[in-house]
Amino acid sequence: MLGVFAAVAVAGFAASAIAPLGAVTSQAHAAELEPISLYASTIADAQALVAASDEPDTTLQRDALSYTVYVTPKPTPTPTPVAAAKKSTSSGSSGSSGWAPPFVSPDPGSAQAIAYEMVRARGWGDDQFACLVALWKKESGWRVNAYNKGSGAYGIPQALPGSKMASAGADWETNPATQISWGLGYVGGRYGTPCGAWDHSQRKGWY
Repeated sequence: MLGVFAAVAVAGFAASAIAPLGAVTSQAHAAELEPISLYASTIADAQALVAASDEPDTTLQRDALSYTVYVTPKPTPTPTPVAAAKKSTSSGSSGSSGWAPPFVSPDPGSAQAIAYEMVRARGWGDDQFACLVALWKKESGWRVNAYNKGSGAYGIPQALPGSKMASAGADWETNPATQISWGLGYVGGRYGTPCGAWDHSQRKGWY
């Protein structure tokens, strides 16, 4: 009986002595394996992250984004105002080409009245007479004795020289009808009509 108890006691002691050693051994083994398991786990996570970054990201597409680009507009240049050409009220100044003077009925017995009858006799209308009035008003002021000392032009049509008007009459120096007759012949032969001569005078300053 005593022998059996002693055997059981020895076996129990041995078991208690071995169990802690086994536990210590298991804990030590686990302690040695934990760093390896943590490293392996970290490597696995890193590889999974790299693999995930290599895959195309379908959540951010260029077409799926909505954005607005603001561009500062360029200021519109202010147009520079162009000064309107001044219309001269003086009969001696040339205006813009294309302007036609208005018709004014001439005073009876005047040089313009004589010219008006001659213009009508040539088949020209009132518009042509108005151009003639403006043309010769600019040239001589419709004065029979108008004389340009610089050029030598003379008379209502400012013939150059004045002696050219002798082909229309010997009284070319004093007779307005003679001067007008010659002047209308010159205008018709060179410019076709008084308005043609007026237009040339407006553009060139002479006719």
